[in-house]
Amino acid sequence: MEMNNRIKSFFVKGGSGVRNMSEHQKNPDAERCWKWGSDNLFPNALALLSRRSATHRRIINDKADYISGKGFVCDRENEVLNRFIDHANDMNESLRVVLNKLAFDKSLFGNAFLEIVTDEDHSFLSLFHQDASKCRVARDGRHVLLHHNWAGFTPAQVQSVAIYPYFEPAADGTLRSIIHYKDYEPMFEHYGLPGYIAGLNVSSIAYKTDRWNISRLDNSFQPSGIMVLDGDVDNENDAYEIISAAEKRFAGKPGQVMFMVKHAETADNSKFIPISSANDGDWKDLHDQATSDIVIAHSWFRSLSGLDYTGGFSAERILHEYEIALNTLILPEQQELLEPIRKIINEVLRCDTSSLQVINQPPTRSKPLYMKVWEARKCDGLSFDPEDEDQNLFLAQITKYSLTSIE
Repeated sequence: MEMNNRIKSFFVKGGSGVRNMSEHQKNPDAERCWKWGSDNLFPNALALLSRRSATHRRIINDKADYISGKGFVCDRENEVLNRFIDHANDMNESLRVVLNKLAFDKSLFGNAFLEIVTDEDHSFLSLFHQDASKCRVARDGRHVLLHHNWAGFTPAQVQSVAIYPYFEPAADGTLRSIIHYKDYEPMFEHYGLPGYIAGLNVSSIAYKTDRWNISRLDNSFQPSGIMVLDGDVDNENDAYEIISAAEKRFAGKPGQVMFMVKHAETADNSKFIPISSANDGDWKDLHDQATSDIVIAHSWFRSLSGLDYTGGFSAERILHEYEIALNTLILPEQQELLEPIRKIINEVLRCDTSSLQVINQPPTRSKPLYMKVWEARKCDGLSFDPEDEDQNLFLAQITKYSLTSIE
């Protein structure tokens, strides 16, 4: 209930406001933030929901993995860029790891934050992902405020970072800035909304139907009902004691059996009155419909979510839907996330980033990698020449560094 209230409250007064375009400087106004939800805890509700709905979480994980790809490649002669791809910060994280975290946050929250660290001489560059649930946009519109726990806010523990392209000195002598990625949504200026926003309710339904099945398992699928007990009681307290003892010993999951106590008569009239229910099929249909709606809300595909394997594994369908997802969602997201990163690397490290590309590979292949090109063409009904030198290459050789350009 608390999670649903936070989700609803975001639409009441959490997402819009008039930006104060004051001069770029740190001031008292920067120590106040635009609330992310009416209680400033909307990200917490989204994170909790993602941990409770299996399909919802699977899609978020898959999106992040597909967007970050299998890593990066670039011009091999560009030593500076190659080193940065392997070590994007002093935590020994590669650029692919940083991109994966950004893609995860953007898929989950509709917002992501990337911190840039350098010095006045631009002698080094580090990129750090910042947990979006710990970031808030300052009222001045020029800073992001970081706090480890907004539910227990303490002003003394707030860290302020300038929003890119502005840099400000930190206590350790470095210059720092932060990039705020956000999905556009009309009427919401300071924070973006996740693309699945229309599917929040169905994600909750999927979680509740799962919880209902767990309750049935806890009760060993015993029927619900009313247990009427005979007993001599002088007051309501005595009756409550009898009911509590019976519930603790016999009821199983709370709410499965309701106990009632009445005054004993000559004969023992204790009895159990079952409450029959024939809505099992309705619950299953509700769960299946909610799962389908979650996929639709995410603009995703069932075969990429692992939902249709019961009907047989179709590599052809997976490849087809992956190609659609690649061109409609994956490549645009890669471009949005990488565009400022390319610019920063170019400005700070002074190296060409035009060759920087994500390695995009489909989740499955319709042909084995040990097959030769002419054999693959033969299987597809195309013209082939076993004597052609190029067609005698193995598929593994031509797909090893196969890339999909994001430019």
